[in-house]
This record gives sequence, C-alpha cells and structure tokens, in this order.
Amino acid sequence: MDFEFSADQELLRATVRRFLGEQAPVSPYVRAQLDDPRGTTDDVWRGLADLGVTGLLVPDSCGGAGRGMVDQAVVLEELGRAVHPGPYQSSAIGAVSMVMSAGDERDFGLLLPGLASGDTIGTVALYEPDARSEWRTPGTSARVVGDGWAMNGTKAHVPDAVAADLLLVTAMTDDGLDVFAVRRDTEGVVVEATSTVDGTRKQASVVLRDAPAWRLGGGGEGAVDVAGAVDGAVDRLAVASVLDGVGAASRALELAVEYAKEREQFGRPIGAFQAVQQLCADMLRAVELARAGAYYAAWACDAADARERQRAAAMAQAFAADELYQVGANAIQVFGGVGFTWEHDVHLYYKRLLTLQHAGGGRIESLEALATLLLD
Repeated sequence: MDFEFSADQELLRATVRRFLGEQAPVSPYVRAQLDDPRGTTDDVWRGLADLGVTGLLVPDSCGGAGRGMVDQAVVLEELGRAVHPGPYQSSAIGAVSMVMSAGDERDFGLLLPGLASGDTIGTVALYEPDARSEWRTPGTSARVVGDGWAMNGTKAHVPDAVAADLLLVTAMTDDGLDVFAVRRDTEGVVVEATSTVDGTRKQASVVLRDAPAWRLGGGGEGAVDVAGAVDGAVDRLAVASVLDGVGAASRALELAVEYAKEREQFGRPIGAFQAVQQLCADMLRAVELARAGAYYAAWACDAADARERQRAAAMAQAFAADELYQVGANAIQVFGGVGFTWEHDVHLYYKRLLTLQHAGGGRIESLEALATLLLD
C-alpha cells in the first residue's frame, strides 16, 4: 500500500494553496466575509470552480473530474489552513454526495453538471430544531400535489443556505424517509441566517410552506435505500469537516511555533521553556493522529463497504472533536493575551476548531455511533 501523495495530488495541493493565498487570504478576504451571510464572493467561488475542485466527486459523464474523497482531502485540508469561508463543503461534498447516492440518472443529468461547474451551489438540510443530530425521523413532511410534491417543515443549522441555489431536504412521506430537491428562490421557501460562533461557517434556518419539490430517485419499487444514501452523505460531510479541521489545526500549530521562536521573555524565546514545548508537542501529536484517521476515513469513503466507512468516519470525528479543539486552545495559550485579540488571526483558527468540536453531535454522539456499529 502506497501512503505517499501522487504527483497530481501534490500539484493540486500547490495550486489550491497558491489560489487561496493570492485570491482569498485571511486578511483581508476572510475577515471581510465574517459578516457576509453568503460567506463568499462571486469571483472567489468562480475561481474555485475554474480550478475544477467543485466537481472532483462528479463523474466525467456529468462534467466533473470523477475523482474520490482522497483527492478531495487534499483540497479540504488547504481550505482549512486558510480558514476559508463559503459553501465548498456544502456543495462539492454534501450536495454532490446526496445526489449521487440518493438520485437516479434523471437527477444526475439535471443536477450534477451545475454542481460540478459551480453554476449551482447546493447544500443539504438534515437537522431540525430540538432534534440534535438525529435525521432519520424528520418532522418535515412531503405530499403529492398534482405531478409534483409539496413540502412543509423547518430545518435548522443548514450550512450555507443563504448562498445556496439548491436545497436537498430530507422529509417523511407515506413511503418513509425520502430526499427532495428544492430551489431556494421558489415560493414557499424562507431562509434566515442564524448567528454562529465561527463567522467563517455560515448557517441558516429553512422554513418550508407548501414548497414545490421533486423527489430524488423517483421513489417506488426498486428505489435506493434512502437511509443508506443519506448515511453515506453524512459520513462524507463528517470526514470533510475533520479534514478541514486538520488543515486549520496544522496552521494554528505553525503559527504557535513561529511565535514561540520569536517572542522573548526573561531574555529567552518562550519556545525554550518546557511548558511551551509541551503544548507544542501535544499539538503536533494531535494533528498527526487526526490526519491519519481523516485520510483513512477518506479512503474508506472511496473503497470500503458501508460499515467500515461508518466506523472510520465515526472514529475520525470522535478523535478530532476534542483533540483538534485542544490544538486551537493550546495555540491561544502559546500566544497569551494577544491571541484573544480581534486583530490577531489565531482566534479565527480557534473558533473554526471549536465549531468542529460540536459538529454532528460532537465526540459523545460519534462514540455512541461507533459503539452501535461494534456491538450490533
């Protein structure tokens, strides 16, 4: 087994890092997006699409690159290093994965080309108020109206819904759990931005009142296992969040080490003191272990069966939730008082990792999911 990145993957990494450094640096670009509910500019989103990274998971036949999650991992880690805001995970991972797993050939032809080219921004609406991370029995419902469907319900914590053109929404029908495609600008859809701790991670509530929709996969006899399809998309989104966190944590570590070499106290660089060295060593351990788990989970999304994919995703998320958050907290400790100030960038990484700590229910729910898999 070859654990080295290919030449193409290294080129992809260098290209994305250069683009983000030139077109979307932390200052001023990321800071300018903190108060923007879309979290991106048209120019930067178009730039990512022109690089081809929005269609990495989309098959060649639908205008994409036909690659896998390991290639996506390279991009996601770079986006984390730059604390990049915007709907990349929501669209290129969540929406694409949901269409590919729950849809049919008709859905592929209608939806995937736009998602691959970046002309359509998508997101997945799974969670509901007071339901934590449970998505299997949504209160949102859908009923047949004429030749189509009408949806009613409320979704919470929908990532990048303000920027999205396409919402992929789970709902209950007479057949059970289903996934529906809804246009954000259609009648009966109300999207309202909600505040978050991390300004680079945009969320919104979505209220559906007889909103017109179409059902992915068509339903009926021979339809896909919807719960299994959603599970696959959820796992890929979880792995994507961990990979983004690995990138953010590795950059936070770099910033802390650079500062420890320069900042002097009692006539010596603070990096010479054992207490600071211990913090940095703990950060390095956490980053490397989280990276190993995240890349294995990315591989499992491509090549393993559903059970192993779920196990790998749960393990990666359970470890990263607390350990990568602690990397951000340790970085703040190394910087001392200046790390808490608005003017310094390290607090942006801390908030990104704080958000990761609670994603998908956090460590506790990830461990519960892992225990269910192992004991079932």
